[in-house]
Amino acid sequence: MTKKIILVSNTSWSFFKFRKGLIQKLIQAEHQVFLLSPRDQHVEDLEALGASYIELTHMAAKGINPFRDYQCYLELKKLYKSIQPDIIFHYTIKPNIYGTYAAYKGRFKNIAVVTGLGFTFINKGIVPAIAKQLYKIFLAKATMIWFLNQDDKNLFIRENIVPENKVQVLNGEGIDCDVFAPMQGTRPSSQIEFLFIGRILIDKGIREYYQAASILKSTYPNIQCSVLGYLNAENPMAVKTSDFEQWVSEGTIHYYGSSENVSSFISNSSCIVLPSYREGLSMVLLEGASMAKPLIASDIAGCKEVIDEGVNGYLVKPMDGQDLADKMKLFHLLSDQAKIEMGEQSRKKAIREFSMDIIFESYRKVIETV
Repeated sequence: MTKKIILVSNTSWSFFKFRKGLIQKLIQAEHQVFLLSPRDQHVEDLEALGASYIELTHMAAKGINPFRDYQCYLELKKLYKSIQPDIIFHYTIKPNIYGTYAAYKGRFKNIAVVTGLGFTFINKGIVPAIAKQLYKIFLAKATMIWFLNQDDKNLFIRENIVPENKVQVLNGEGIDCDVFAPMQGTRPSSQIEFLFIGRILIDKGIREYYQAASILKSTYPNIQCSVLGYLNAENPMAVKTSDFEQWVSEGTIHYYGSSENVSSFISNSSCIVLPSYREGLSMVLLEGASMAKPLIASDIAGCKEVIDEGVNGYLVKPMDGQDLADKMKLFHLLSDQAKIEMGEQSRKKAIREFSMDIIFESYRKVIETV
C-alpha cells in the first residue's frame, strides 16, 4: 500500500550521500517520498531519483538562533499539515528537535534518527549543554528514536535523555554493496597507501593521523599516507590551514583535495584509516569494507562495529598517534596474501551486517504498521 513518507535533514547533500539507496528503495516500493532540507547543489540529483523536494528556508545546520529556530519549527509544522504524511523520519539535530515537536503537535507518527553525537557530546560549553536539554525535552515526543550504534543508545538512556521503551538500534545508514564493489586498483601491491577520507577536522583524528604518518615514514619512507577530504577552515574543529599545508609541504601527508566520487580513491588504496573521536556509524568505513579494503580505526562507537580485530582490520586507542602508528606498521608488515584476505573479510562483513537491503527491512517493517 502506497504511503506518504517525509524525510527531513539539515542538508540536501546528506540525503544524497547517506540515504540515496534508502530513497530509491522507498520509491521502488511505490511510496510517495518528500525530502525536506535547505537547498544545495544536490537538489537536482534528489529529484532525479523520483522524490519530491521541498526547500526549507528557515533551517540553519548549525548554531542557535531562537527566532530562526522557531521559524523553522513553524515552517515544518505548516508543511506537515499540508502534506499529511503517514510517517516522518528526522535526521540530524535540528530536525530531531524542531521537526519532532512539529510532528507531535500535528499528531503525525515520526522517528528521530540520531545519526551521531559529534560536537554536542565530545565538547563542553553552553551550546552542547543547550542541545542536550533540547534533546531531552523533545525526543520524548517522538514515536520512536533510532540510534546507529549501541553506545549512543546506552548513553542517552543512562543520562535520562530518552525513554528506554522508545529506542532501537539501526545498524547504520546502509551501504549499497553493488555500487561499492571491489574494483581493480592501479597501485602495485608492494606500494602501501593508507587513506584517510573525511572532513579535515580535529575530532576526525587528523592530528593523530599526521603523528602516525610522521612516525611510520621515519622508518618506511616509501609508505604513502594520503588524505581525501574538505579543508573547512570555518568549522570550529578544523585543523589550522597553515598547519595542514605544512604537513603536506614537508611530505608527511599526500593531499588529494576533495571529491564526491570516492570509489576510485578507495580502490587505489591499501587500507582505510579513520582515527575519529566519535561517529554514528562511519560511512567511510562501510564504503571501504564493501570495496574489500582492510580498515584501521579508533576503538570507539561508530567505528568498532565495522571492524573485527585482526580479521578485517585493527582498532586503535582513541587520540593516540603512537598506537595508530603501531597498527599501521602491523598492517604494513603483513604478507600480500594476508592483506587480501583481510579485505575479503571486510567485504563479507559489509554484506552480512550493513547492506542496504538489511537496513531497509527496518524501515519497511515500521512503514507497514502506519
